[in-house]
Amino acid sequence: MLPTVAIIGRPNVGKSTLFNRLIGRRRALVADEPGLTRDRHYATASWDDRELLLVDTGGFENTGASGIEALVRLQTEIAIDEADLVLLVTDARAGLTSTDQELVARLRRAGKPTLHVANKVDGPQLEPAAAELYRLGVSQVHAISAEHGRGLDELVAAIVAQLPPAAPRPAASALATAGAGATGSDGERTIRLALVGRPNAGKSALLNRLAGAERSIVCDEPGTTRDPVDVELQTPAGRFVVVDTAGIRRKRRTAPVMEQIAVLRAQRCIQEADVACLLIDASDELAAQDVKIANLVLEAGRGLVLVFSKIDLIGNPQQARRRLARLVKDELGFAESAPLLLLSAQTGAGMARLLPAVRAVDAACAQRVSTGELNRLVAEWVEKHHPPAHQGRPIKLFYATQATVRPPTFVVTVSLPEAVPESYRRYLANRLRERYGFAGAPLRILLRGRRRTT
Repeated sequence: MLPTVAIIGRPNVGKSTLFNRLIGRRRALVADEPGLTRDRHYATASWDDRELLLVDTGGFENTGASGIEALVRLQTEIAIDEADLVLLVTDARAGLTSTDQELVARLRRAGKPTLHVANKVDGPQLEPAAAELYRLGVSQVHAISAEHGRGLDELVAAIVAQLPPAAPRPAASALATAGAGATGSDGERTIRLALVGRPNAGKSALLNRLAGAERSIVCDEPGTTRDPVDVELQTPAGRFVVVDTAGIRRKRRTAPVMEQIAVLRAQRCIQEADVACLLIDASDELAAQDVKIANLVLEAGRGLVLVFSKIDLIGNPQQARRRLARLVKDELGFAESAPLLLLSAQTGAGMARLLPAVRAVDAACAQRVSTGELNRLVAEWVEKHHPPAHQGRPIKLFYATQATVRPPTFVVTVSLPEAVPESYRRYLANRLRERYGFAGAPLRILLRGRRRTT
């Protein structure tokens, strides 16, 4: 197991900026607005042949905080308990606060190895301000500027010196570094699964149920999740990296910048995923935004699973399933092939079907049809239903082949590609689904003209 280093501090002291610096990439959201980070965010960092797990946390508020602030504080407490080493970050320019003093006292009581970091020391003239930390009885203060990289080499050396001796790593520990579509050293594929949907659809509750721990803050207030939160799982259904994303709202010109950034991050998570679960609150009405999000997933070429959550809040599940299936057919006809699941993260009902369904959709996205068999079937389908003639000229289909997978993409050579109506593409796609399933996989039918030789 990798040693864990938690970065904690009050809001807006630069924890996420330091986190991004230390892992060498922009992973956490960074903005001038305090309280942007809320959940715990994990990433692997490597220095001097040492690997460790870094944890970014939300801004720690004083005792007595309520609502979201209390939940963020709890996430920080969990991070402290899990950590082998804590980086307590303060803002040298703002000076010490009662919250900084409370955190120092909390860490002393816990007996946690701690490095005290005074951030925003952008030049030598600010170093005296960093020395204020010594008033709290700390033995050493690391004056840095996370934004400009000042003092980070010395901080990294101090972190490495505090870590326990490196333990030999097993050969099959590829899960920690596996990304979308990655295959571990044991040959098993790791599926990257994005949980997407409108705000308050139950994404964070579902992630926590899958992880078996409070990894994401769950609150009735919409928009609680801002940064994507990912969890690695080894389950009987296989290996997964599950990503909780910010709720994707209807686009608003007046939306706060942090909300716009969070939505862009959620959309990027769709692009990086293998499969996306679209969560829809079963106790609510299907909204136009749900349709748009489903379109986002399929247009990105990703597999789709439709999940109606919070079924503990509705009546008869069988009646609900029939009602929701009709809704999908009427409003989400283009996604009708996607598995339809009803579950409750609160009670666990229906959870056993989720990850096997995700794995089945991932396999469908990688399914191939041989060229010989495909051409034989296309000839049969054309014989049963010819494409409509164009200005009296018949349209001929000459040849078909599957070009790629993820998503399954078929290229059909025709005499007049621009004259083939969209309805005939859907006809071919529907016949493919009837024959091979492709459940939840977006099918692409590309038409091209016959090359002429001179």
